[in-house]
Amino acid sequence: MAGRYFEDLAEGMVIDAEWRRTVTETDNLLFTSLTMNVARLHLDAEYMRGTEFGRPLVNSLFTLGLMIGMSVHNTTLGTTIANLGMTDVRFPAPVFAGDTIRAVTTVLSTRASRSRPDAGIVNFRHEAFNQADRLVATCERSGLMLRRPAQPTLPGP
Repeated sequence: MAGRYFEDLAEGMVIDAEWRRTVTETDNLLFTSLTMNVARLHLDAEYMRGTEFGRPLVNSLFTLGLMIGMSVHNTTLGTTIANLGMTDVRFPAPVFAGDTIRAVTTVLSTRASRSRPDAGIVNFRHEAFNQADRLVATCERSGLMLRRPAQPTLPGP
């Protein structure tokens, strides 16, 4: 399904991303390297053996990006103008290589834009769960969404 227009997003609507994604060690290594985060807790398996986790943690910003990215195809693909911001980002449980993540989005609120008649603002809550249905990430995100285009009227007889 393509993204939804402002009018298609009602407060309280829950949208399942409809797919899952298994996180790999390569995902974590590449993301951590690309973002220049050299923290041992993401890269050093030997060091992490001696911690409470026992193995490297997946970079939390990868988890955040994955959670939101998984939702795009059936929430905002082709219908968003801009991402306005994120708040209340939390990671209540760690993600490890081999975990399979699923995402759910809830529409928290909607309002017409005061300055753009072609748009509205939608507040979403994204949640990511691992294979044990444990919440591993959550955030609230505001998006400036396109309104449904007006249907052209045909000239009368």
